[in-house]
Amino acid sequence: MQGVRVLEVAQFTFVPAAGAILADWGADVIKIEHPVRGDTQRGFLNMGGLALDPDRHPLIEHPNRGKRSVGIDVSAPEGREVLYEIARTADVFLTNYLPAQRQKNKFDIEHIRAVNPDIIYARGSAYGDKGDERDTGGFDGTAFWTRSGVGHALTPEELGGALSQGIPAFGDSIGGMNIAGGISAALFHRHRTGEAIEIDVSLLSTAWWAAGASVTQGMESGVTMRSAMPNSTGGSVNPFLGNYTTSDGGTINLCIVSPTGYIGDAFEHLGLPEAARDPRFGDVAALFENADAAVALIGAAIADKSFDYWREHLKTMKGQWAPFASLVDLGTDEQAIANDMIAEVPAADGGAPFKVVRGPVQFNHEPLETTRAPQASEHTETVLMELGIGWERIEALKNSGAIA
Repeated sequence: MQGVRVLEVAQFTFVPAAGAILADWGADVIKIEHPVRGDTQRGFLNMGGLALDPDRHPLIEHPNRGKRSVGIDVSAPEGREVLYEIARTADVFLTNYLPAQRQKNKFDIEHIRAVNPDIIYARGSAYGDKGDERDTGGFDGTAFWTRSGVGHALTPEELGGALSQGIPAFGDSIGGMNIAGGISAALFHRHRTGEAIEIDVSLLSTAWWAAGASVTQGMESGVTMRSAMPNSTGGSVNPFLGNYTTSDGGTINLCIVSPTGYIGDAFEHLGLPEAARDPRFGDVAALFENADAAVALIGAAIADKSFDYWREHLKTMKGQWAPFASLVDLGTDEQAIANDMIAEVPAADGGAPFKVVRGPVQFNHEPLETTRAPQASEHTETVLMELGIGWERIEALKNSGAIA
């Protein structure tokens, strides 16, 4: 993406996450922030019940790495003119503001295209840019998790209530990748045809795409899928498909979706070689018919040894499985580290390096260069001077409050 300039007028994580991915891929992403308060998310003091350090802020670092921040009051005519001057140099305009705000502050598509007809205009929204609810705002907790059916599907029916979304900005980050992919396709289309197009991605559509196979099955059958309670195979007829508890309270997930060819090896690794010779379990048909008995044997075997034992012992098993890990555990996972999933960036406060998650796309086996998120309005003067704006005008704009 080197040579591509993205002008981002967006807040929070959904949509800024797209800018972060494009920055990782080499684009020059200019983030417009309010000259006084910056991105509203900078003021968040809590995430998932944990206090946040404003100088080491994961909700800023994750979706804003690699960008340059320019402080502009887009509600002021002088500020809007500066916005338009940046837009004239940009390939992509990226926003998640609602239609009324885009119109009020004159950065909707007709305003931006008036100064740059060739710009790609990308919108992120809660529920889409068409229909009666195009003006309705939302977060991933409402549009991605709650309304989409994802939260319902992941809440066991037996709980009798609804699970809250346990990962802040979960749908936001997935949706940001969708937007980045759409922008990439739009840039390719413009290169081939000369036509600049509009892009729309919603949190609702992101959730439905992520759950697409289950949504399709539900529309076909009228039956919705639900997660099973812990220590349950969820009504599956396959005993090699479920979570099993270890002696020290850990969990091992067996996920041998198609056991054909795996039965003997799996039972051997589970310390149950005799089960492979048992006619009740010897082939797939018999195994499925006698699933309850197999579940009991497997559950007892896994419960007899520790989580660390199984995590090491099952490495040579042919069938698929995984340790039930926490998000913190992944930070020391050898496989994650080997694949460069974690990057260290200099911290804005000058302290120890800040660990962030790299974007999921890797080119030529090389880890992408990831740099820290900007401080609010950190690059205002630099970017404006690159545009040829003189210091006297910059000073006047600062004095008027139009820029920071």
